[in-house]
Amino acid sequence: MRRCDELGAISDESGRLTRTFHSAGMKRANALVGSWMKSAGLEVREDAAFNLLGRWTCARRSAKTLLLGSHLDTVRDAGKYDGPLGVLVALACVQQLYDQSRRLPFAIELFGFADEEGVRYHTTYLGSQAVAGTLAPATLNLADADGITVAEAIRAFGGDPGRLGQARRSADDLLGYCEVHIEQGPVLEARDLPVGVVSAIAGQSRVAVGLAGVAGHAGTVPMGLRQDALCAAAELVLAAEALARDTPGLVATVGQIEARPGASNVIPGRATLSLDVRHQDDACREQALAQLRQRAEQIAAARQVGLDWRIAQETRALACDPALTERLAQAVQAQGYPLLSLPSGAGHDGVAMSALAPITMLFVRCKGGISHNPAESITTEDVQVAIDVLGQFLTLLAEDRRLSHHQDTKTLRS
Repeated sequence: MRRCDELGAISDESGRLTRTFHSAGMKRANALVGSWMKSAGLEVREDAAFNLLGRWTCARRSAKTLLLGSHLDTVRDAGKYDGPLGVLVALACVQQLYDQSRRLPFAIELFGFADEEGVRYHTTYLGSQAVAGTLAPATLNLADADGITVAEAIRAFGGDPGRLGQARRSADDLLGYCEVHIEQGPVLEARDLPVGVVSAIAGQSRVAVGLAGVAGHAGTVPMGLRQDALCAAAELVLAAEALARDTPGLVATVGQIEARPGASNVIPGRATLSLDVRHQDDACREQALAQLRQRAEQIAAARQVGLDWRIAQETRALACDPALTERLAQAVQAQGYPLLSLPSGAGHDGVAMSALAPITMLFVRCKGGISHNPAESITTEDVQVAIDVLGQFLTLLAEDRRLSHHQDTKTLRS
């Protein structure tokens, strides 16, 4: 918890916690967490995408490797636990192995991913996609608000965008990937449970919407003759909310909106907004997205404004691996807690890592389900439970010869 506080004090901005991809704050965070990894006996390095990586080796040369971790970047004005908690809980478990001079029949690699939130470039999983080998080459051309591309940011950080492919991790020796994360929801608190096991991660669509009307004088253009882009955007925002409220399991959010030219006495001639749509069932999500696009076209036609609809990112729903999740569930019960299996509405690095290895996730209770907010709050007692459960999970894997010795990755995935 003290380390969470120390890491939470490292920010790109004064007065609030913000750490973005390849920023000065990220450089300092990697250095600090890297020093903690070294003190736990890990071999530490940064990969070509500047993900922080610590390896705890196994004496057996042919041993497989279990991946642990989460992300070290944050949203703007963030809480201290979304992402970093998963890195530091895993580090605490490795520290215990080091202090007890214990060896497991598999190696451990601990990742602190450089970008999961997508704040700087509006596309998530840059760090973990690089590790999984699924980062699209076109990503290097994305530009931030200052016009700095991903490629330029990598160079400024001391890297070579041409070598980004070297961050890709081979899947040949992998057992899987396990991530600990705050729940970001109220279910565990409502059930009075410190931890829960994730069953699946919801699919997600991110859409960039542009509406082009005609700017005009606020005092002279009659209401019936206006082509107000912001009013069209407002209709779409409410349409998204209404559809989500009427569709079980669907969530839809407009988190960004901008009107131009942005003067109090000028009718907005241009509006842009973000649309985030999620559901555990991909068919439901895709149907909702189609309905919202149709509604956007109707609104644009009725108000005589142009519509630009661009899918910025799309990820399918993901079920966690049955074999690893069974071991994680056993670890929870071995610590004396009832098993609660619950889905994640939020995306996580595990989504990207699933292209590389089977995944499992453990949720930790957070007060009020509040996340992406400075008010994020967890208890020391719950963090201790998470450390104990993850440690028990490692022990169960070590005892399971089917997982740690004889079964190759392809068989495990099936």
